[in-house]
Amino acid sequence: SIKKKNLGASMSTLQRLVEQLKLEAGMERIKVSQAAAELQQYCMQNGCNEALLVGVPARSNLFREPRSCALL
Repeated sequence: SIKKKNLGASMSTLQRLVEQLKLEAGMERIKVSQAAAELQQYCMQNGCNEALLVGVPARSNLFREPRSCALL
């Protein structure tokens, strides 16, 4: 019946949620100040290679606006 099918789907969703919560509960937590300091240090050390910080050269940017045809 439809109720059994919905109950099964609901149970499956809840089981996945429980598994996700178990994974998250087992993760090591750090203070925001420590995470911010580590992120700042990473940016200082790797900033010259990070496209989000220095941008992407126009020639290698796959998302740039296409040029129009010179013959038109």
